[in-house]
Amino acid sequence: MDGELVDPQLVVANRAIVGEGSLWDVQKKVLYWVDIIGHAVYIYDPKTKQNRTIQTCQSVGTVVPRAKGGLAVALHNGFATIDMETEKITPIADPERDIPGNRFNEGKCDPAGRFWAGTMDYFCNPGKGTLYCLDTDESVTKKISPVTVSNGITWSLDHKTMYFIDTGLDNVRAYDYDIDTGQISNERVVIKHDSDVGHFDGMSIDEEGMLWIAIWEGWGVKRYDPNTGKLLRYLRLPVQKTTSCAFGGEKMDELYVTSATFELDEKQLEDQPLAGSLIKVDPGVRGVPGHAYGG
Repeated sequence: MDGELVDPQLVVANRAIVGEGSLWDVQKKVLYWVDIIGHAVYIYDPKTKQNRTIQTCQSVGTVVPRAKGGLAVALHNGFATIDMETEKITPIADPERDIPGNRFNEGKCDPAGRFWAGTMDYFCNPGKGTLYCLDTDESVTKKISPVTVSNGITWSLDHKTMYFIDTGLDNVRAYDYDIDTGQISNERVVIKHDSDVGHFDGMSIDEEGMLWIAIWEGWGVKRYDPNTGKLLRYLRLPVQKTTSCAFGGEKMDELYVTSATFELDEKQLEDQPLAGSLIKVDPGVRGVPGHAYGG
């Protein structure tokens, strides 16, 4: 499948080194995203067209809203919260304090308000990372290890299945998920990348239960059926290193996409003027709201 060439709408002009972690806040009607290597959390407000920047002074893998107010983030130095008024960062827990060569990468909250995020080696050395779960009581549990590049994560519409991407394996693994305990079991591979071009990165889910996956080095976003593993659509975008995708907008019918300029040379940057910017497309289907951290 060669894919559908899509002309995206520019939302925020940027040259993010590694844009990532996109997530729509249905209460505040804003989109959160980050620049991992640029050490920045962004809050985009479609009404004002403003893109607020909060500097984190260290790598920031992902960001989620917090039920008590403010944000929760997964940083190089572990889980933390951000006060939206003062922009003060307050550490919660650092499960890898003794592994300075690792940093947190992508993550999201489950339907019970637990914050799941995983780590990776800065140089992507295989098997150095782990997927963790920060519970609402601020305890941290190791969930999946070893992991090479902890990436996309989401839950099924009935909250009985968790989907997880380790970019090093280039597949989607599914787990039986217990919403009451946060336990996962019965690991199986439900989607294998169908191409030798690019690798699975960030992930989102639509109201039909289909998975949308950003393809690092793959110039776009793919939609898969996790029940069959079949590729349903391939939206080709004018950015090589797509990293994450999130449904948003008043009707949850817009798909926001982030990307990276990491290791692109001058010619590639010239040919990809939207690389690193926040863009959006019409996916033709609605998404479902994400979840806030309950701690």
